[in-house]
Amino acid sequence: MIQDNFQEQEPNDSTSSEVTSSEPVGSKPSAEQKRQIGIWVNEGMGLSDIQKKINDDFGIVMTYMDVRFLVDDLDLDLIDEEEETEPDADDKADGGEQPSAEDPLEESALGGVQVELDTVTPPGAMASGSVTFSDGQQKKWTLDQFGRLGLSGGDEGYKPSDEDVMEFQKQLDSALRGKGF
Repeated sequence: MIQDNFQEQEPNDSTSSEVTSSEPVGSKPSAEQKRQIGIWVNEGMGLSDIQKKINDDFGIVMTYMDVRFLVDDLDLDLIDEEEETEPDADDKADGGEQPSAEDPLEESALGGVQVELDTVTPPGAMASGSVTFSDGQQKKWTLDQFGRLGLSGGDEGYKPSDEDVMEFQKQLDSALRGKGF
């Protein structure tokens, strides 16, 4: 025979504190904490940095998306990192110029690698174009909808130098950003 050993217990101080501690304490920022988050956004902090500061400073664990929604709910505008890095005076003072998608890419100014974008992309590609490496070898490139880069054409066994590959990636990134990718 089974006996029930259930007894009614009145909650004492130790069990009541256990009940309250099982709920997340401070899972949402307070009004003062939201003001501080607004200051961080205005200072130009990115979402991942804000997420880390919320955890470190306030002890609140939030996902990246939760922070993004919070910033949206507070009607805060994130400062785009490109805006911070675009001042032409700093670039010209360093002696380097950032290529734009409209400017022709000069071989001498960019280490010999030239990247061009096609005006019409083939089906299944987000962007396409051609690249001429510093040794004169040419390849066609395509970027598919999954962000995969493919090279084709030219000499079949050709492998560009590591420096050319890095320069190609930089120029491709710059050219695609200029076109809104």
